[in-house]
Amino acid sequence: MHKRILIVEDEASIRDMVAFALRKAGMDPAMAGDAREAQLAIAERVPDLILLDWMLPGTSGLELARRWRKEELSREIPIIMLTARGEEVDRVNGLEAGVDDYVVKPFSTRELIARIKAVLRRSHGDDGDGMLEGGGLRIDGPAHRVFAGDDPVPIGPTEYRLLHFFMTHAERVYSRAQLLDHVWGGSVYVEERTVDVHIRRLRKTLEPWKLDDLVQTVRGSGYRFSTRA
Repeated sequence: MHKRILIVEDEASIRDMVAFALRKAGMDPAMAGDAREAQLAIAERVPDLILLDWMLPGTSGLELARRWRKEELSREIPIIMLTARGEEVDRVNGLEAGVDDYVVKPFSTRELIARIKAVLRRSHGDDGDGMLEGGGLRIDGPAHRVFAGDDPVPIGPTEYRLLHFFMTHAERVYSRAQLLDHVWGGSVYVEERTVDVHIRRLRKTLEPWKLDDLVQTVRGSGYRFSTRA
């Protein structure tokens, strides 16, 4: 089945250009011009990925990303932000809102398709073989779900992959560069600062169960998952 990509963009010319490129790449585009249309499109059929413009009428793309990461239907959908705002602080704000990647306008459709394919590989490439447990957390790999005790933990796709990697390599320290290679993939260009942002998001995800200290900073070396204080 073709991957369904929801384009949330208020400029019709950009929507049409991206939709044409997606069809040419063998994908199935759906389009929305604002937050309301986007919500209706997700309710009708959950997409495999969302291309989300930062500047939308009414509700900004940043606010939409935050909202979708809290809602059960959309929290695991990968999101690529499309924006003219290329400063580091803007990229960090987008990542902290739950965005998985960032494409700065103007962009080539070839670059965009490559980014979409990379994010889809990262999001769906892990089959999650079996169950993992440690420190009060449990990952149900086949169901792609995380539990703290008996409570389901709402978690985004990148944080899921990061936690899965940590739990399968517990007590070992990994640098930012190593985490980028193992979790994001060595062929994908992502800044090392991205790791810090997703570590913060993962800790914030685990914080309600007081399990955020399982993800530890090792000064001068990187990060590790450990059940030891």
